[in-house]
Amino acid sequence: MSRVATSSIFSMYMLLCVIMAILGGWAMDRYDPRKIGIFMGIFTGLSLLLTSQVYAPWQLLITYSLLLSLGTGPMYGVVNTTASRWFVKKRGFVVGITSAGGGVGAILIAPLATYLISNYSWRTAFSVLGIIAGVVIVVISLWLVKDPGKMGLFPDGLKPEKPLQVETENKNIITDFSLRQALRMNQFWLLGFSWLLLSLSLHMIFVHIVAYALDNSISAMDAAYILSLMGITNIFGRLVIGKLSDTWGRKMLGVISELILGGALVWLMWSQRLWMLYLFAIVFGFLWGGAGTTVTALIGDIFGMRRLGAIMGVITAGWAFGAAVGPALGGYIFDVSGNYFIAFGAGAVALFAGACCVGFIQPVNNNGHQAGRRL
Repeated sequence: MSRVATSSIFSMYMLLCVIMAILGGWAMDRYDPRKIGIFMGIFTGLSLLLTSQVYAPWQLLITYSLLLSLGTGPMYGVVNTTASRWFVKKRGFVVGITSAGGGVGAILIAPLATYLISNYSWRTAFSVLGIIAGVVIVVISLWLVKDPGKMGLFPDGLKPEKPLQVETENKNIITDFSLRQALRMNQFWLLGFSWLLLSLSLHMIFVHIVAYALDNSISAMDAAYILSLMGITNIFGRLVIGKLSDTWGRKMLGVISELILGGALVWLMWSQRLWMLYLFAIVFGFLWGGAGTTVTALIGDIFGMRRLGAIMGVITAGWAFGAAVGPALGGYIFDVSGNYFIAFGAGAVALFAGACCVGFIQPVNNNGHQAGRRL
């Protein structure tokens, strides 16, 4: 299979995640997150186990693209919608903690998968990962609680069914919007496009960075460590920038993070040695974590809790769409040009555009108009 074909399997998975993220967000506003989490765990494990048994490329479209999207498509929205409902004042830091799981996954899974493939087979790797993922997701989901009020706890003393009041320099501004209201707001589309562009660039790198390293005569294990470095620094980026965003302002840190991310991709365009790729991975992973955390926390800040699941689900669908386009675009450019230079340049442009989107976001009042609250 060509690189555009293999990356297209992943891109089809991400396109299906667009639909699953929207459905998952809708379900989060109506059902217990424990049931949704168990459902996702079962399909994640089933997908990876069945993928270990495929014998034709088209079968991957069912076992990997379709079934895995059912299991993981709503994951980010489910986790961070639940966390955002529980925390208000320290939302940035808490979202940084919950979303850091992606970085932990990169640290653990990339070397494990490489080891299993190198010493056994890719079929064994999928089987082992399927069992681990299915069991862990199902068990962890048993502890998810949607409504803090059921435990006699209310964020900032406010019952969840009441509008969220955000303290400003002058007075409280009530922000608690439905999905229909959010769709009519510029803030929604700016957040959505910024996340789509961030995802496009990130997943282009995530899917193709190992192949790029191998093309530059770097060993498979050293190439896998590039992903691990991105995962490690991603965790610190989410925690540090998430914490700072609670006091410094999320918009400023989001813009700075995406601008430096774009600069890191410009560096990657001329990086061919291992130390240069490692330096890129450290910077890119840290700021990827920061940019993702600030945008996620902004969703709850701006739109409130009433329909947060649906709103975050739709915005997450934009993330999934970007993840579908990015790897396929990178693979196509490589197959046409024979290198990744133009692909990485396109990713840098996408990040600079995403920074502009975040920079144009303004606070809102309860009618969706601009207000004086600092983001």
